Amino acid sequence: MSKENFRFYIKVHTALNVQVRVTYEELHSVFADEVPPLRTVERWAKWFREGREEVEDEARPGRPVTETTTENIEQISHLIDDDPCNNIEELQEQTGLSYSTTQKIISDHLEFRRITARYILKHLIDFQRAERARI
Repeated sequence: MSKENFRFYIKVHTALNVQVRVTYEELHSVFADEVPPLRTVERWAKWFREGREEVEDEARPGRPVTETTTENIEQISHLIDDDPCNNIEELQEQTGLSYSTTQKIISDHLEFRRITARYILKHLIDFQRAERARI
């Protein structure tokens, strides 16, 4: 369940004057680990009692995360396809992205990991591992 859905549930229960503890326990009984902490439920209930209407996050100051775009992911993917022996510093220089962004794209988005100075997919079946070892 998304954060907005939890917040909407809290908003409805706050409008019905249901105690915050009861709302939290109901959420916890259904969603267990996914439910936000009691303190967060209390804070949102307070904001809704004070007149807040939106369940979405408010815009925050600062720089938005825009470096992990589809274009950057594809660019790094092509560079790795061309030369799987590239390291993160070389990919960083070629793309102009930060080290951590390059590393995040490689490990999280492309799901590659480094084995013997080459990038390969994280999840290989036994046949694929044996084939790559043979090559």
